[in-house]
Amino acid sequence: MTSLSNKVCVPCRGGIPPLSSSEANDYLSQVSDWELISDGLRIERRYQFNDFVSALAFTNSVGALAEKEGHHPDICVGWGYVNVVFYTHKINGLHENDFIMAAKTDSLFAA
Repeated sequence: MTSLSNKVCVPCRGGIPPLSSSEANDYLSQVSDWELISDGLRIERRYQFNDFVSALAFTNSVGALAEKEGHHPDICVGWGYVNVVFYTHKINGLHENDFIMAAKTDSLFAA
């Protein structure tokens, strides 16, 4: 199996169903510290930092990654934390791309 962080996002044009609960849980097992929210239609993780500057720098890194992959999260940043939420807007639910981005975001955090 290819690691999610080694995959690239494939544009989703809509017209497909979101992942089922079972499929989402299978992907969720491949990313640490993420949780299903909004009745399983989104995934979220809170990253902790020692200050605002570090949180903001991470946010900017996630933004650059999102632009590169063409898949954008909802981000909330504050002093010492960044909350990141992924879901696929076109299908109002989860797609493999969301988990690919979660894994890549985790890699940014670990770096």
